[in-house]
Amino acid sequence: MAHGTDGSVAPTGMRAWWPHLLLVPVTALTLYPVLYVVKLAFSGTAGVSSSPSPLPDRFEWSAFGKVVGTADAQGQWLFGHQLWNSLAVSAVTTLAGIALACTAAYAFARFEFPGRRAGLLGFLATQMFPGILTLIPLYVLIQKLGLLDSLWGLVLVYSTTTIPFCTWTLKGYFDTLPKEIEESAIIDGATRLQIFLRIILPLSAPAIAVTALFSFMSAWNEFVLAYTFLSKEAAYTLPVMIRGYVGEKDVQWSLFAASSLLVSVPVMALFYAAEKHLVGGLTAGGVKG
Repeated sequence: MAHGTDGSVAPTGMRAWWPHLLLVPVTALTLYPVLYVVKLAFSGTAGVSSSPSPLPDRFEWSAFGKVVGTADAQGQWLFGHQLWNSLAVSAVTTLAGIALACTAAYAFARFEFPGRRAGLLGFLATQMFPGILTLIPLYVLIQKLGLLDSLWGLVLVYSTTTIPFCTWTLKGYFDTLPKEIEESAIIDGATRLQIFLRIILPLSAPAIAVTALFSFMSAWNEFVLAYTFLSKEAAYTLPVMIRGYVGEKDVQWSLFAASSLLVSVPVMALFYAAEKHLVGGLTAGGVKG
């Protein structure tokens, strides 16, 4: 039993359970759209069910089979090509973006140089405008470089658009790392490059994991730029492939939902695989008093 401010006695069990009672409807509202997508994927019909229940009436795998088995007129396995395109673009974008963001963030966090403040404000300003504003300039640049219908064009665009956010995120983490660690390493004869590679990067593993996950998800889920720059089905990424199930007069809801679930699986797997690296605190005890 617990005593309230007015001297009354409040049941301890009720105080422990009422937050959970509030979370139940919130969780239900959050999961309802996801469950309804699952229902559409397993319905096997092209239309939308009139029943508000999020539970499927039956389980049919035909929609998943049609999505995975998609082929073009020449018999080429389109889904396999598009899956590879998304994986390749997202992985290379993540590696390139993290490599550039880590070095830029460390420079902004530790060095004083002309244009440092202007550079940080410039990175911040790019996050204040919607990405659609850069669509036409990016299209012109990619066209001039001859990278239309090329995965390298997408990698170039995705890397440059994610670097500002990744740099700001990593800079904030680098600022929290004690400078005494680096000063001790310098006294022991370590160079700046050795400090960065052997001390800063290992200590920053949680922040790098979060930033890499954001970069991967941004490239994996991006649709507008890919839809604009790519015109060949074999060069499509998975989000562009999903758009193909939405016609001018009708929508193949079952295939649309099934493809959406398939596209979400790699991201969920990556998140759970990197979950243990998303916890901070690796620098605890790094500096002894």
